[in-house]
Amino acid sequence: MTMTFIGGGNMATALVGGMIARGMHGADFRVVEPNDAQRERLAGRFPGLRLHPAADAAAIGGSELIVLAVKPPHMREAARALAPHLGATATVLTIAAGIRLVDLARWLDGCPRLVRAMPNTPALVGKGISGVYALPGVTAEGRRLATAALEAGGDVVWVDDEAMLDAVTGVSGSGPAYVFYFLEALEEAAHRLGFAQADARRLAYATFSGAIALAQASDLEPAVLRAQVTSKGGTTERALAMMEGDGVKARIVAAVEAAAARARELGDAFGKDA
Repeated sequence: MTMTFIGGGNMATALVGGMIARGMHGADFRVVEPNDAQRERLAGRFPGLRLHPAADAAAIGGSELIVLAVKPPHMREAARALAPHLGATATVLTIAAGIRLVDLARWLDGCPRLVRAMPNTPALVGKGISGVYALPGVTAEGRRLATAALEAGGDVVWVDDEAMLDAVTGVSGSGPAYVFYFLEALEEAAHRLGFAQADARRLAYATFSGAIALAQASDLEPAVLRAQVTSKGGTTERALAMMEGDGVKARIVAAVEAAAARARELGDAFGKDA
């Protein structure tokens, strides 16, 4: 099996590295990367990796899965460079935020074998999650290849409506930033209560990772787990009462909805022809 990545940045590096860790080989991959220094770094990290400065027949021909891993503003240019070399059977997977398949198909001269994914940054350490949608023209094998590539970065959730990827963006695409924001606040609180900065960070990180591990190990809903920690008249009840009084939960929900709305706006903007 051969996969070609258009773009050799962090996400492409993470996915290639994850698949190699699962038993594939550097020679199974081609990476189109115009930056000389980045090609050198990739060559040093993944022996046997086939590297190309541009998307041409040598880079594309014979690939079963082509992963478009360029930034959204560069997607139109990358797709149009790819189009003349795209065969009749290869599946194309895009991991660029906000690029709708109707626009990508137009830039690829009507290619029907398109899959769109919204991964998040924890994929860089194999702990991400991707929302994925495929056009009807994608075969079962194409879906399998896309899943295999994305699972190298973490979990995969397939959706039946491409519009749901805007919701995925609001929840999990932008979600790591929400978690980091909460960690900042928890660390700051610990520091203000007298802990050295390093210990404040340890307390914040361990509390968050431990709570997530406990939730994942339990069949109970988060609301039930929260109630189990909240004793009547205790410290947790007072803290949560303050959060509820300030509408923290409602504002988080509103923030996620705002991020999803912005994803829709960006899709409109990226889809406009120059």
